[in-house]
Amino acid sequence: MELRAILALTLIVSLCAPGGHSRELTIKNNCPFKVWPVILSPQVVPQIPTGFDLASKGTVSFQTPYGWLGGIIWGRTKCSISSTTFKCETGDCGTAKLTCNNTNAIPPASLVNLGLLGSKQGKDDYYIDLSQGFNLPVSLTPKGGSGNCSEASCPSNVNSVCPKQLAVKGSDGSVVLCKSACVEFKTPESCCTLAYDAPNKCMPSEYTKIIGQKCPLAHSYNYEPKGKFFSCSGEPNYVITFCP
Repeated sequence: MELRAILALTLIVSLCAPGGHSRELTIKNNCPFKVWPVILSPQVVPQIPTGFDLASKGTVSFQTPYGWLGGIIWGRTKCSISSTTFKCETGDCGTAKLTCNNTNAIPPASLVNLGLLGSKQGKDDYYIDLSQGFNLPVSLTPKGGSGNCSEASCPSNVNSVCPKQLAVKGSDGSVVLCKSACVEFKTPESCCTLAYDAPNKCMPSEYTKIIGQKCPLAHSYNYEPKGKFFSCSGEPNYVITFCP
């Protein structure tokens, strides 16, 4: 199943669950450079800002609107702003604006997926999705809650060990993005589709092996071993940290 489909299913299940209380989402930027975060939700409810800038070592918190059931969070880097356009070298959503509205990140990008009260047991579901590639180290940490509320994270700079054929260089010549094998090759084998859409056919690639070594708590391909998806009950707050 595609990872975007998993998120969509989580949100559909959430829509059938009782509405929870407002939560606090805290976004921290521990990177030595500015990050432009995005918080994207498919719901038709009052939106948290879908794009903003966050200085190095900066922190911002939002109270989620009542009925907000989660979405996708990611960071953009190396962004340039002119009088007519806004563009980022990594994590760009293609709107040419600071806000992304309902537009997803252009791969590759490190994605935080969060579904509030998305399971049948009334738990939040969350994970770090690197199946489309990597642009930035990131973590999601529950605050409060009950049960096994583990941190989901990719704290390492995968760009520093990205295979040459998957690496994307920025304007300064450094590697700023690492594509997944699926994004680069677009074959059924690398994307685990068609004849390869089965646990015994979908095999790890060089990219997913690197993710397994550098970011063992992040999800990188369909049908990989369990342990990359997390849940937490008790309606916790969450902290998303770039460069944890």
